Amino acid sequence: MDSGRDSGNDSGSVNMARARVALTEHTRYVHDFPAEGVLFEDLTPVLANAEAFAAVVDAQAEAAEELGAEIIGGLDARGFLLGSAVAYKLGLGVIAIRKKGKLPPPVVTQDYDLEYGSAALELPAEGLDLEGRRVVLIDDVLATGGTLAAARKLIETCGGNVTGYVLAIEVGGLGGRERLGDIPVHVIRDPQ
Repeated sequence: MDSGRDSGNDSGSVNMARARVALTEHTRYVHDFPAEGVLFEDLTPVLANAEAFAAVVDAQAEAAEELGAEIIGGLDARGFLLGSAVAYKLGLGVIAIRKKGKLPPPVVTQDYDLEYGSAALELPAEGLDLEGRRVVLIDDVLATGGTLAAARKLIETCGGNVTGYVLAIEVGGLGGRERLGDIPVHVIRDPQ
């Protein structure tokens, strides 16, 4: 599965090891959700456990710092939780990359295709200066990569420079890494 980019999984750091253990011990697995044959990995118990949450945030913060983050972009919705905590830990600001229709106008919108339909992400068109800033995108899961790729385009449209993606877990076999291009991808835990 080596894409030629840093997966974050090679890191022998104490933070990364603690986060892997936390994810292994606290993730809830739900068979046949949202569709038959899918194993859904619910991180709610990880986020609800103070030690597990701290371990994941510490590992993601370490990766974001290595990627030279100047501001953190958290994706709707669990990326808000993780991204906010990482930004706070690093003393950085955080931007909430919202699903379409959640922000008052004017907004900048990035449409993208889903397996069965389409969706869009938005940022405020006013009051947010990303020009030339190094943005690290943070979310909980890398699946197809569609949402993260759209978030990158949105940040770039607003003048920012995405320097990396930092995720807690990756769902294998969906081609997510390939869709993200040549920007570093840090994943705490490889696909199960």
